[in-house]
Amino acid sequence: MGRPKSPQLTPDRIREHALVIIDTHGLEALSMRKLAEALGVRAASLYNHVATKEALLHDVANDVMATVDTTGFSTDWRTGLVRWARSYRAALAAHPNLVPFMASGPARRETSLSRADAVHGGLTSAGWPPRYATMIGASTKYLVVGSAMGSFAGGFVDDAGIYDERFPHLRNAHLLREHAAEIDDDSFELALRALVDGLQAQFEQVTESSAEHAEGRQADSGG
Repeated sequence: MGRPKSPQLTPDRIREHALVIIDTHGLEALSMRKLAEALGVRAASLYNHVATKEALLHDVANDVMATVDTTGFSTDWRTGLVRWARSYRAALAAHPNLVPFMASGPARRETSLSRADAVHGGLTSAGWPPRYATMIGASTKYLVVGSAMGSFAGGFVDDAGIYDERFPHLRNAHLLREHAAEIDDDSFELALRALVDGLQAQFEQVTESSAEHAEGRQADSGG
């Protein structure tokens, strides 16, 4: 019998099926045995393409991070930060079960590191000191990951009787779940706008201080 025209297993197909299992059943549900069953092969066959389950998770995370957009920094740091944050949140929100793994850090993931490099480089090129660029990246990640991990509005039970007179300031909380997506999206945009506006004020102080230091050094050198 001749060899099949297309291989039964490919790295892309393996990652796609792994992500489906994670999205559908959760991160802990992924095992090489279950993945092999979904692909219709023996588990041993997977190890010809993937060394370990953890390595597979890093490959899947790389695919998700590939959709994150850092091109906005070529315009200015505000545009870059907003575009990065929105696309980062969208990527994570599409796969919430994978977020705990991805939130632990970029590790050695090529795509994650390239995005982190682009963000840091975009901020420092715009005039942010490296320390501030690191903190801005971290602060934005906190906002994005927290937003992607769950719904604030969706966490309220849609039973008006629960809130009653005991929680008078939450008397309309039973209505939140119905509008959860809208509230969560708007809340993220509010927080992102507040972050960027606050950073703009900080940026003006930082660049002004840097200019004063530069003038001072020039004066001290007799220039």
